[in-house]
Amino acid sequence: MTDAPATTTTAGSTAGARRLALLALQAGVAVVTIDISLTSTALPAIAAALGTSPAAAIWIVNAYYLAVVAALLPMGALGEIHGHGRVFRAGLLAFAAGALACGLAWSLPSLAAARAVSGIGAAAVAATTPALVRALYPPGQLGRGLGLYALVVGVALAAGPVAASAILALAQWPWLFLAGLPVILAVLAAPARILPPTERSARRLDAMAAALCAAMFALLLLAIAGVAHRAAWPAIALAGALAAACAVALWRREADSAAPILALDLFRIPVFALSAATSACAFSIQGLAFVAMPLLLQARLGYSQVEIGLLVTPWPAMVVATTLVVARLADRLQPGLLGAAGLLAMAPGLATLAALGPGSTPLAIALALAACGAGFAFFQSPNMRALMASAPRHRGGGAGGILATARLLGQSLGAALVALCLGAQGTDGLATALWIGAGLALCGSATSALRLLPGLRRGD
Repeated sequence: MTDAPATTTTAGSTAGARRLALLALQAGVAVVTIDISLTSTALPAIAAALGTSPAAAIWIVNAYYLAVVAALLPMGALGEIHGHGRVFRAGLLAFAAGALACGLAWSLPSLAAARAVSGIGAAAVAATTPALVRALYPPGQLGRGLGLYALVVGVALAAGPVAASAILALAQWPWLFLAGLPVILAVLAAPARILPPTERSARRLDAMAAALCAAMFALLLLAIAGVAHRAAWPAIALAGALAAACAVALWRREADSAAPILALDLFRIPVFALSAATSACAFSIQGLAFVAMPLLLQARLGYSQVEIGLLVTPWPAMVVATTLVVARLADRLQPGLLGAAGLLAMAPGLATLAALGPGSTPLAIALALAACGAGFAFFQSPNMRALMASAPRHRGGGAGGILATARLLGQSLGAALVALCLGAQGTDGLATALWIGAGLALCGSATSALRLLPGLRRGD
């Protein structure tokens, strides 16, 4: 494999060009991210409107994550070959088409299918954004650039619950998906050249490897969702066996590839592997909590949809506030230390949420969620910096794909855990899911701390 010469905008671009590129990037990221928190917060309302159960409504989330995780790594490879900016814009177009289909959906199956289309577009955005951010910043400021990316994600997550409550107070649920279309169209109307050029690979996309990778993740998540929703065991076993078969076939096909779609070569870098594992733990907690909390607040404490949107806001709001501080620390302090401390702080917050009862006050709920949000922020941007900086520059697409895969696979696993607990224990399972989240926080903290070992600290 040979690579095209590296080109970035960090050295020769004007400050104005960088600001325009960042504005386009962050606007697209914001719309895609707010869509996640909008949908999770509004699940009770959507389930009621469609006449389905909360457990079945989680398929709206599962279908989205299934499509995203299946498409992420192929989209990362396409970015390395055809340019991350081009794939980013194509992803926004697909996301817009899916959002329009969501707004026109008439049933749970049609909405889940439309969410899958949005998921493919979101995968392209998620897989290419880290590489585009890396192209805009010199190495010494990469933590600041990724911190800004994390800040925008945090702002979007913070706005999601409030926006969901406002939209549902004024309009029907389809407007949850239609409201962001003008922003996407505005970004797509901007000239494509405002996005930075990135280093490209001269290789061609291995279509068979891409198909095997997508099928492997799709079948894996189908098996996980099948367990969560108590599907027939033969169907679960078949999906799991086919996922394993695809994994073996993909491994054999890419054994001699210098830049495999499933970037297992990057996992030979210890800091990269530990950062990906930490990310999977942390985002499993986030996916679990963001699905479980709205349902718990409604079922156990009797809050309305509007009140739920306001009550869950402290988590993403604290992510925003804390990221303003942590983004600067990420270039100076060890990511392993920051991540371990942040995830450790999340455990008691999650335990407090799991123990909520009729006597719990809104202040107690807000403080527990704020602790979780602050802890999550201490993990997020330093971990992104460690993962992206540890990968070679020409493998930015593969690293970005793994970063997004760890995040979204973790979130989908968290949602599946909630469905499993709901199916097994009814509404009591929501507390069980949060206790599991507290355990995952401790596991993630220990994994992050491993990066502090003397032989690995240079990689941070």
